[in-house]
Amino acid sequence: MEWLYVSLGLVILLLAGDALVRGAVNLSLRIGIPALIVSLTIVAFGTSAPELLISLQAALKNAPGIALGNVVGSNIANVLLVLGVPAAMTALHTSGSDTRRSFAFMIFSTLLFIGLAACGIFTFWSGVILLIALAVMLGDAMRSAYHHRKEVAAACAVEDDEDVEGADPDMPWWRIIVFLLLGLIGLPLGADLMVDNAEIIARRYGVSDTVIGLTLVALGTSLPELATTMMAALRRQADVALGNVIGSNMFNLLAIIGITSIVHPISVDPSFLKFDMWAMLAASLMLIPFVFMKRDITRVWGVTFTALYLLFILITLN
Repeated sequence: MEWLYVSLGLVILLLAGDALVRGAVNLSLRIGIPALIVSLTIVAFGTSAPELLISLQAALKNAPGIALGNVVGSNIANVLLVLGVPAAMTALHTSGSDTRRSFAFMIFSTLLFIGLAACGIFTFWSGVILLIALAVMLGDAMRSAYHHRKEVAAACAVEDDEDVEGADPDMPWWRIIVFLLLGLIGLPLGADLMVDNAEIIARRYGVSDTVIGLTLVALGTSLPELATTMMAALRRQADVALGNVIGSNMFNLLAIIGITSIVHPISVDPSFLKFDMWAMLAASLMLIPFVFMKRDITRVWGVTFTALYLLFILITLN
């Protein structure tokens, strides 16, 4: 039954996260917040809401292994699995994406995260440092996006709200409220179901919360990104997949652990610093050829990435 409840919790999390994004986006646009700001902040935070709620619930329930494992495991899965499986099916044409600046921020975020983890615990002040780094990253992204919008203003005279994920200019107020309520109620319910039953599974099979967080929970929360990238690859529209993965990894490190550690301290299991953190950094650095050398992620790379992820899972479980 615990596996069923974990699956149910994941489904509730994903549906509630989507509902919250739709409600928050349309509420923001209705009250006059520019679509550019909405896409860079509300949508980004909304799509990370399931991971955030899982880490918060895990920290509050004294399961720091799940809280950290969720983030570290998701970042590894985002690179090796979310990019690897679709590329193994059909090459991802990432050579046209200019993600050098974002990638540099991601590597900085990863090193900052590892440095703070080396202290043995993420405290309130650790969270403040991570959120300051997030604010700097968001400010730079907004500035870059604003300049880009100005450059293409001649080709597009008005800002198109439909470019924002979940935007519906004709959505009535009652639907906005329903979406917000579904999101706000569903997210904590789904997170509670998933964390509680993941802990039961860990105890039953004699594995640690850290292993469950790095594998079961992290894989579950990465499934939406995997499905989205696979569909984009099949439609030959995966040129932005690399940028999406880089952005998601930065939010995982800075926003999720930043907010969670402000609410409740997160102790760091020494095993994270022996292998998992470095595996996350190594996976991130594997993107260098595709970011700086403008190479496509070919099928050979896709198979290699997927095999490395399976190897990571085997090492973690052993």
